[in-house]
Amino acid sequence: MKFLEEEIALLKAENRFIQPNVLQSAQGPISLIDGKEVINLTSNNYLCLTTHPKVIAAAVSATEKYGIGTAAVRTIIGTTSLHEELEKRLAEFKGTEDSIVIQSGFTSNTATCQSLMTSPDDVLISDELNHASIIDGGRLAKAKKKIYRHNDMAHLKEILETPEVRSARRKLLVTDGVFSMDGDIANLPEIVELCNKHDVITMVDDAHASGVIGPQGRGTVAHYGLKGKVDIQIGTLSKAFATIGGYVAGSHNLKQYMQSVARPFLFSSSHPPAVVATCLAGLDVIYNEPERLQKLWDNTKFFKEELKKAGFDTGASQTPITPVMVGDTQKAHALSKMLFDEGVFALAIGFPTVAKGKERLRTIVTAGHEFDQLEKAAAAFKKCGKALGII
Repeated sequence: MKFLEEEIALLKAENRFIQPNVLQSAQGPISLIDGKEVINLTSNNYLCLTTHPKVIAAAVSATEKYGIGTAAVRTIIGTTSLHEELEKRLAEFKGTEDSIVIQSGFTSNTATCQSLMTSPDDVLISDELNHASIIDGGRLAKAKKKIYRHNDMAHLKEILETPEVRSARRKLLVTDGVFSMDGDIANLPEIVELCNKHDVITMVDDAHASGVIGPQGRGTVAHYGLKGKVDIQIGTLSKAFATIGGYVAGSHNLKQYMQSVARPFLFSSSHPPAVVATCLAGLDVIYNEPERLQKLWDNTKFFKEELKKAGFDTGASQTPITPVMVGDTQKAHALSKMLFDEGVFALAIGFPTVAKGKERLRTIVTAGHEFDQLEKAAAAFKKCGKALGII
């Protein structure tokens, strides 16, 4: 295993070595990270549900009733009444017939691609900036892969009209709803129109959209008014819902099929009852406290404007994910470190997560931030950005 020393040295030389920061408090707008209290601009805790009293109470109650876990996979004896209730309510939330809860958002994507694309005669079509879980799902699928340029509908149309795609047994198009590094939104109306013309199954990964965009945070499909027109909606329970897990929402037949063949579902233990209960409570909060979603968007607008006034390039973001473009690996890491010293936590993102020359800091505001905190963060960005010659 001595080769690992060389591999680690190479990772460090390429600025790809990761040493996780350590959270020493609850995940919140102000967090204790590596012993320092900082304004946290890196969490996916969009609606600040991590510390919501009703969500915590639901977790405690479920643990007292059902215990700490099921000690089984879903298909043996790991499905509780809570799991069934959550699947029913997630389907209602996403406007579909049914849903199936899977162990993570990542495995929800890989499971769906692998389960539906089972032959070399199938074709999986994917946006070039889709999440790693979709890329890995494509690798596990037996289908041919076709990649279209990011949100480029002319290129997508060209691919759909090729003889190889037209003659395929099954065709599945997969796109992120909100793209996790750039914060822009898929052109779902045109994607749906093109896919309908070419008999293509549509699948949208709404990891960063569910709980965030659309009426009541129902996601990209609701945002565009496309209820019933997208075949499969993937969601995660680890971002706006602030816990862990994922789900596949679609037809009842899709659920029946997935629970019989999807390998991550079949061979992974089910979520602890406390996790399922927190998701159910989270849905209640989303429905009953709409001011949280409004505050998220008020904060998003405010922070974007502050960064732009300071002279930063925030890319094509339309959502609370706001990249601060740097374009240089060393400068991105230096900016992140300087910000931490100023009391702001915003991680650098570099190659291969993003393309070379597209290095950036990815910031995410939440409903829990106050304007004065965001003003302080923007001022720190301006100070550090000027020192590094970024602005």
